[in-house]
Amino acid sequence: MASNSFGRFFRITTFGESHGPGLGVVIDGCPAGLTIDMDALRYEMARRRPGQSKVTTPRSEDDDVRIWSGTVDGVTTGHPIMMLIENQGQKSHHYDKLKTVYRPGHADFTWEKKYGLRDVRGGGRSSARETAARVAAGSIARQLLAREGVSIVGHVTQIGTIVAEKFDADEIERNIVRCADADAAARMVEAIDAKRKEGDSLGGIVEVIAEGVPVGWGDPIYEKLDARLAYALMSVNAVKGVEIGAGFASASSTGSANNDPIGPDGFLSNNAGGILGGVSNGMPVVARAAIKPTSSINKTQQTIDADGNPAELEVGGRHDPCVVPRGVPVCEAMVALVLVDCLLAPPAKI
Repeated sequence: MASNSFGRFFRITTFGESHGPGLGVVIDGCPAGLTIDMDALRYEMARRRPGQSKVTTPRSEDDDVRIWSGTVDGVTTGHPIMMLIENQGQKSHHYDKLKTVYRPGHADFTWEKKYGLRDVRGGGRSSARETAARVAAGSIARQLLAREGVSIVGHVTQIGTIVAEKFDADEIERNIVRCADADAAARMVEAIDAKRKEGDSLGGIVEVIAEGVPVGWGDPIYEKLDARLAYALMSVNAVKGVEIGAGFASASSTGSANNDPIGPDGFLSNNAGGILGGVSNGMPVVARAAIKPTSSINKTQQTIDADGNPAELEVGGRHDPCVVPRGVPVCEAMVALVLVDCLLAPPAKI
C-alpha cells in the first residue's frame, strides 16, 4: 500500500500517473465560504507546467484544472474538493526501451523490487508530474492563508556552483530560473544550457519564505513545525536535503553568533528560521530544499537489466536539464499545505 495522502485538517489525496489519462487531487477539510480565485490557481499551475522555457522539458501540457466537486458558484461548500488535470502531451513510446533496464537515479529498481511491477511510462506515480496535483491543492491553501495575512514566496538561490548574492523579489518571475538576483540568473541560464548541450543536468537550491506567520503555529516534540516542513519538502521529487533558517551553517557557528537576540520589538535576527522549539515565533519562516540534478540525461550510464546483467543506457526523451526552477512552485505549495494545517488546527487545550 502506498501513501498518497498528506495533511491532517486540510488533507489532500493525489491520484493519477504521468502517462495515464490524467491526474488530480481530492481536498478534504477546506472550510466553506472561500471564493476560489481561478486566475491565481491557473497562474500557479503555469509556473510549474512543462514546456515553459529552454531550461525545462519540451513536453507540452496546458495543465488546465477542472474543479469537479466541493464548490457552488466558485465558493467552497466545506465538502471534498476534487480537481482534475488531463494529460495531453505524453509520448509513452519513448519509454519502450526501459521495460527491461533500470534508469540510474530513478525509482525503477526500488519500486519494482517493492511492488513486483512498475509503470515504465514516465515512472507512473514516481514521476514529478504528480506534483501538478500538489500545486493545485497548494493554491487553495495559499488563498486560505492569504485571508490571514500569510504570504509565501519561493526563489532559486543556487544552481550548480552559481549562488545568488542579492534578493529582489520583483526579479523572481522576470527570469526563467526564478532567481531573485538578475546577474546570477543570467549565469545560471548559461550553465544549464551548457549542460543541456552536453546531455547532462544540474541541481540547485530553492528557498521558501513565509511571512505573516503568527506566534504559536506548530507543536512540540514530534509535530514540530520545522519537522513537518522538512517532511513535506523531502516528499518532493528530487529533493535530497532540507534546512530551516541558518540550517547546516549552524554547525560551524557558535551559540553567541547563532542565537537570535530578542528586543522589546521582537527578534533582532532570524537564524532560527522563524521557529523555536517546534513553534513559530512570529519571524518569517524560512526553509530551503536541495534538489539533485535531473536523473534522466542523454549520456551513457552503467546499469543492470531485469535479470541482473550489466547494461548500458542512454535515457533520451524529453527531460528537464534542471528541475530547480519548476521546483519553486512545488516547494511553495508544500509549505502552504503545512501552514494551512496549522491554521485549521483546533486550539490547544491545557
